[in-house]
Amino acid sequence: MTLFTVIGNPVAHSLSPQIHQLFAQQFGIELRYTRTLSAPEQFDRTVREFFRAGGTGANITVPFKQDAVALCSELSKRAQAAGAVNTMQARANGELYGDNTDGAGLVSDLTHQVGQLAAARVVIVGAGGATRGVLLPLLEAGVVEIVIANRTVDHALALRDHFATAYNAPITAIALNQLTPEQCHQAIIVNATSTAWSGEPLAINHACFAQARWVYDMNYGAQPTAFLQQAMQAGAPQCSDGLGMLVEQAALSFSLWHAGLMPATQLVLQQLRQNLG
Repeated sequence: MTLFTVIGNPVAHSLSPQIHQLFAQQFGIELRYTRTLSAPEQFDRTVREFFRAGGTGANITVPFKQDAVALCSELSKRAQAAGAVNTMQARANGELYGDNTDGAGLVSDLTHQVGQLAAARVVIVGAGGATRGVLLPLLEAGVVEIVIANRTVDHALALRDHFATAYNAPITAIALNQLTPEQCHQAIIVNATSTAWSGEPLAINHACFAQARWVYDMNYGAQPTAFLQQAMQAGAPQCSDGLGMLVEQAALSFSLWHAGLMPATQLVLQQLRQNLG
C-alpha cells in the first residue's frame, strides 16, 4: 500500500485525505493518506522522515510551500514560476521532485464553471504567494490581461515586474482602492487574499463586482465567504468559491503520483459539497 500525507500547520481540517481516498476508489487503488502537523523549525526534518519511512508523495500546505522548494532536486516549470511547491514526489534515486498544481487547479475549475479562458481578462485581488502561484497557468490558458490589485501596490508591482521580465506577461499592478469598474468589465475577479473569513470588507469599489463576468474566491466553506457575500450584495452576476480548485489541484497531484491516472473530479466535488452542507 502506497503512503501519502499532507504536511502543514494547521492541518487538522484538511480535506486532502478524503479527496485522495475518493480518487483512489475510482481506480481500485489502495493507499494510505495521512495528515502531518509540523512546526516551522521542524519542516525539513518532517519531510525527510516521511520519505525515509517509505512515503511516495506529499502535499504541502501553509506555511511551508516556499520552504519545500529548497528540498527538491528538480522543480516543474510551474513550481519554478510560483516559487513554491505544493506537491512532492519521491524519485527512484531518493531525490525529491517538486510541482505546484494550485494554478492549474484554478484554471481547471474556472474552465468547468466559466468556460474557456482564452481571451479572458482576470483581476486578482492580492499579491502574495497564492497570486504568484496561479499567474503562469492563467497566462498559459490564454488569458489576455491580468490586473493585480493589492491593498498596498508595492507587492503587486514586484510581481508585475518579475513576470513581465520572465514571461513577457500582460500584467497591470494597481492599489486595490484604485481599481475601477472599467477594469473589471466582463473580467473574472479572483480573491487570492487570506481575508475571506475575517468579516472585514475589502476596500474595493462595489461597482467593480457588478461589472464583472464572474467573481471567484480561492477560499471555500459551508457558507459563502465574506468576500463572496460582499460581491453578491454588490450585484455580482455569478459567484463561486475555491472548493473546485482544491479538488482539481488534488487531481493533478494524484495523476503525478499514479502514472498519469486522472480521476473524475466533478463526482468528488459533488460529494464534498454534500458533506460540507
